[in-house]
Amino acid sequence: MLDRLMAPTSLKDQQRPRKMQRVAVLVPFPFKGALDYLAPPELELAPGDLVTVPLGRREETGCVWDETSTIPPDFAPPPEPKIDSGRLRPIRAKLNITPLPQSLRRFIDWMAAYTLTPPGLLLSSPLRRHLATPPRPALGWVRTTKNDIPRLTPARRAVLDHATHDPRTTAELASLSGASPAVIRGLATIGALREVPIPLPLPFGTPNPDFHIPTLSTAQSTAATELRNAVHDAKFSVTLLEGVTGSGKTEVYLEAVATCLREGRQALVLLPEIALSAQWVSRFTRHFGTEPALWHSDLGTKTRRMTWHAVADGTARVVVGARSALFLPFENLGLIVIDEEHETAFKQEDGVTYHGRDMAVVRAAIARCPAILVSATPSLETLTNVESGRYRHVTLLARHGGATMPEVSLLDMRANPPERGTFLSPLLATAIDDTIARGEQAMLFLNRRGYAPLTLCRTCGHRMQCPNCTAWLVEHRARRQLMCHHCGHHEPIPETCPECHAEHSLTPIGPGIERILEEARSRFPDARTLVMASDTLASPAATAEAVRKISDQEIDLVIGTQIVAKGWHFPHLTLVGVVDADLGLGGADLRAAERTVQLLHQVAGRAGRESTPGHVLLQSYSGDHPVMQALIHQDFKAFMEQEADQRRPGFWPPFGRLAALIVSANTDQAADQLAQWLGDTAPDLPGVQILGPAPAPLAILRGRHRRRLLLRTQRNIAVQPILREWLSRVKPTGQDRIDIDIDPVSFL
Repeated sequence: MLDRLMAPTSLKDQQRPRKMQRVAVLVPFPFKGALDYLAPPELELAPGDLVTVPLGRREETGCVWDETSTIPPDFAPPPEPKIDSGRLRPIRAKLNITPLPQSLRRFIDWMAAYTLTPPGLLLSSPLRRHLATPPRPALGWVRTTKNDIPRLTPARRAVLDHATHDPRTTAELASLSGASPAVIRGLATIGALREVPIPLPLPFGTPNPDFHIPTLSTAQSTAATELRNAVHDAKFSVTLLEGVTGSGKTEVYLEAVATCLREGRQALVLLPEIALSAQWVSRFTRHFGTEPALWHSDLGTKTRRMTWHAVADGTARVVVGARSALFLPFENLGLIVIDEEHETAFKQEDGVTYHGRDMAVVRAAIARCPAILVSATPSLETLTNVESGRYRHVTLLARHGGATMPEVSLLDMRANPPERGTFLSPLLATAIDDTIARGEQAMLFLNRRGYAPLTLCRTCGHRMQCPNCTAWLVEHRARRQLMCHHCGHHEPIPETCPECHAEHSLTPIGPGIERILEEARSRFPDARTLVMASDTLASPAATAEAVRKISDQEIDLVIGTQIVAKGWHFPHLTLVGVVDADLGLGGADLRAAERTVQLLHQVAGRAGRESTPGHVLLQSYSGDHPVMQALIHQDFKAFMEQEADQRRPGFWPPFGRLAALIVSANTDQAADQLAQWLGDTAPDLPGVQILGPAPAPLAILRGRHRRRLLLRTQRNIAVQPILREWLSRVKPTGQDRIDIDIDPVSFL
């Protein structure tokens, strides 16, 4: 038998035609899974290869997909029936492009199954970037080892003297040597010069893990050692790095990044907001001697293209980016850091809905590398995973460098109301005056953009509403516009009421950040003010300039929305005034209290981060609320324990699972009909509850009528199989849609 197996192939066998093999190819379209094609014998294909395939009457690019599924069985979709081989079409060509790595393919499969998203939609972004080949490098000349140069004229000698191992273009070499291009071409003809590609300059350098060894406190050193060990173990784990604001969490986890670099692997750091990158990159550069690779939507096409390929070939050693960086083609990923893990900005609401924090943990598990979650105010989901033993826990309980936590005080607005037509309590205004007089900086925080959240007519009571959404139009006085923050609709501020036509009767109700700026300029005329909001900081460069001005004390009073809570270090800022601490506590959002305490705690943490103590003043009409009491007593742990006790009995997350079904249609009748159809066919299973249908809080969004249902299950019940079976019985028609949001964060 062995001799027969080792015998040479006969001529008859060589002449026998090889069969075309069935191959699965994933294309970037919303099909349920990969499509089957036939691979011609001359094409040697492997999973990850990019190919051209016929799709209908056109050709598309797809990726050869894995036949063996690695999706957990509790939410894996049922297999699709196989099409007879005789009906399959052949693959047209294999593209000469680096294959998509296995870890990225597995991540796409896992995420598609978990979020109930067609995997082709998740492939579209990586495939689009992958096909964008990097710019072709220019060519330059280098000297060869040839020594016997005939007719070694002075011009030729000058060229050879300037031709080194670093390639130079013809123009550069001619300029340096004083010789003509003809002399250079002549040397190339006789073999004295060789033409080679000139490497394109990357928009980042190679970080040096030993460039700067920081001086860490004892607590920081202990924490850094634990994180280094997790990286050194080179296996999947999740660690929560929890530390009070100003405790030096960034420096600690950068030590883990340094260990990852020393061991020759790549690191990914996720930030919730692009605006955070400015100060973070500065810290990284001080630590490693160069900037990291950046990945976010504000980068130019060329930079993103170069970064994509640098990640694929390992040149990009550290990437810092938004949640979309999870789809980069890392081959040697050794660490993922999720900074400010509690931030809801990690949740993508449009298109494919997913939580960047949770999917980062999945990416780390697939890559078999550690993940580090970082926060001063961790989410209840993360704290519950710590309590259950699934996550490790590292804490920093004190601020770095001898700084102390700021004192937090309540300004009862019932006892200390502002003057009529204003929004700052006299006590807060006096505190700002005193702070600026001492040469220190103050901050006013209000998480509301624009001038006023509502405009109404004093004559008839008409309220200016978006024509496309069930939302009031927000006045932006600087732009002289009324704007919807949900769909982007905007219109000029009218001179007369659209309803009763009364002239000059429209009046703003309530404050937005522009109105606070107006009041501040009137109340503190000599103060140098700066507004930090998404309207005013349109790019990372604008954010970096604002941060520089504050750090260099060119600003006395900072006025900001939630963007000022994002981990900034302003050494001279000692007073924070929260204009409306109660904002965000209303509504039916189960996480409203948790989000409010996290946001205000982070805002408060901007004060007193150096040697001068800080003070925080909360303007509130609800001083007895648990959120206000937690902030005043600085007892975040007790608040989160109370929050857990309230959610646990009803199996609300993280003690149960939630999935939202959002019905949308062009008319309210169609939305009601489809929502009722869903309600009538809802599953009736033990441990499963269906809430709704009911109008969504934003019952009309971008002209679409919306209804919501919630599927709630106990923690040990997967929602994906239930949703698949449920939705298989309901078929939307026309332009009606059912969108699924697994683990919803927003309930609008």
